[in-house]
This record gives sequence, structure tokens and C-alpha cells, in this order.
Amino acid sequence: MQVNDELDPICGQGAARAREVLDLVSDKWSLYVVAALGQGPLRFSQARRVVVGISQRMLTVTLRRLARDGLVTRTVTPTVPPQVTYALTETGHSLRLAVQPLISWAFTTVDDIDAARAAYDAQVEEQA
Repeated sequence: MQVNDELDPICGQGAARAREVLDLVSDKWSLYVVAALGQGPLRFSQARRVVVGISQRMLTVTLRRLARDGLVTRTVTPTVPPQVTYALTETGHSLRLAVQPLISWAFTTVDDIDAARAAYDAQVEEQA
């Protein structure tokens, strides 16, 4: 069966570039960093505290990738030591607005998902 590009644009023939962009934001940390910066500009150490569980290296990699893709700006203030601040660009803010419904969905359905997992695990245990 062939996928109709108009009905399902992500799976269709012309979707390679869109999938590339979705891959960018669907890694483990990008959306957390975008959400954190959505509250306002942050210094690196502040971002690391806000994005719980992210390592220093992973935050560095994620911020660099987001900056390269135009979602985040990196501003260096020439002080001693230099002060680096990260902020969302207009494109970054538009991403945050786009994923906000997904974040809200996650918060409202977490209990349903927990219940479904428990029911599934109980059923699997009974069958074993």
C-alpha cells in the first residue's frame, strides 16, 4: 500500500526534509532545553540546573546543535570570566509554542499511561 502524501505527509516520498527537522527536536534533550529557555535567557549553569538529569557534555552538544539550527542564540558578554547566555530565537519560540500541546498532553495522560502499563504487565504475568 502506498502512502498518500497529502494525508500523511511525514511518511510520504517528499517528507525527508521534514523528518530531518523532526529528528532534530525529537532527541532526548532538545525539547527540555527549549522548554527551559522558553522561560527566558539562561546561563549555562542555570540551564543545567533547570534541565534535571542532563550532563554537562550533553547540554553543550544540545545547545550547539540548537544554535546551529537557528533555534537558540549564544551571547558572550566580555567580562572576567566571560559570561555566556543562551536564549530562544523567534524560530525557537515558535517550536516551543508548537510542542506546548504535546507537553500538556503528557501531563494530562501520565496517569492513564501508568494504568495501561500496569494492566499490560499484569496480563503478561498471568500468561507466563
